[in-house]
Amino acid sequence: MSSTTLTQPRRALNALEKNLLGVPIDQIPTLLPGLLLTSMLAWLSIWLSEYLGVTVMGFAKSPISAVMMAIVLGLIVGNALPLPVWLRPGFKFAVSKLLRLGIILLGIRLSIFDVFKLGALGLPIVLLCIGSALFFTTRLNKWLKLPERLATLIAVGTSICGVSAIVATGPAIDAKDEEVAYAVAVITIFGIIATLAYPYLAYVIFAGDPVRAGLFLGTSIHDTSQVTGAAMLFADVFDLPRGLDVATVTKLVRNVFMALINPLMALHYYRKSTNKDAFAGQRTGVLNLFPLFILGFLILAAVRSIGDAGINAGGRAFGLWDMAAWKDMYGVAEHWAANFLVVALSGVGLNTRLSTFKGLGLKPFIAGLATAIAVGGVSFIAISLMGAWVG
Repeated sequence: MSSTTLTQPRRALNALEKNLLGVPIDQIPTLLPGLLLTSMLAWLSIWLSEYLGVTVMGFAKSPISAVMMAIVLGLIVGNALPLPVWLRPGFKFAVSKLLRLGIILLGIRLSIFDVFKLGALGLPIVLLCIGSALFFTTRLNKWLKLPERLATLIAVGTSICGVSAIVATGPAIDAKDEEVAYAVAVITIFGIIATLAYPYLAYVIFAGDPVRAGLFLGTSIHDTSQVTGAAMLFADVFDLPRGLDVATVTKLVRNVFMALINPLMALHYYRKSTNKDAFAGQRTGVLNLFPLFILGFLILAAVRSIGDAGINAGGRAFGLWDMAAWKDMYGVAEHWAANFLVVALSGVGLNTRLSTFKGLGLKPFIAGLATAIAVGGVSFIAISLMGAWVG
């Protein structure tokens, strides 16, 4: 093999590969080992949650969430065993692509009118939380004298969309790999804590109100996978599926702002930078940042609305299926949404290396903790003050 062959750049992914697979089609086999492990852990999590909650504890419905079990088992396996690197592509596929597929399928739970109603309900709170997170994080990072690029990454990660926002912003501000890794680690550690603790906190502070709890989970937790996991945990443990619906829509509304905030933060950093030549060719387009899986969620919500309209008019869904058949159809979609999300959250646990947190240092840790508390506090205050309009 010639040296030119070895140094040839990897071809860019086409639209299908980028959005559906994340790897070239000829590399699909590399996804299978890691995907198999995440699927096995997901199955074990679902079985254990039912066995412990129903068989051992005697409840009619298990109080132990499969989501919590999946994250915990993933953390244990991923950190106790020396997992080979060839498993990682499958983990990444589960955390990114399967997570988005699960969220898309969740759209079948809601009518399109519910989506827009819940989105409008959460919009003022989302805007307030984004603004306060950006303001607080930038001020705190300046006080802590964190490196400017790391501070920018932590700011976008805490205010918008967690890891996705960090990864999207990194190239736009010419961030180093270790700065991206540090910012992701900050988001991950506090996000996992929030995923496991906030569902119980939300239930207590909002007296079991699933709408307010869902708004809190959707605005106070950073990453999409973490919000989804926390909302599923809330819905499972307290048997309040409305909380999952509200949290999902609220987070999707928040994600939309990634297409606006990330370029603005990149422009802010560019203007402050003394080395503007480093940004030659770096562009962060709005369309490239818009989370396309939101469109899939909306399409399935529209499908549910049209089908329900046919049933409610005394006919059939799409003129084909009666009420029983229609319920079976969207029930299958809901079932697989839950399964895909548990697989994805197994991947979150497996993909989290606790050893990476050792190199963080105290300042990024303080920034992450303080921001998480501040955003949670702002979310709680905003939801409480707007209580008359929330319901």
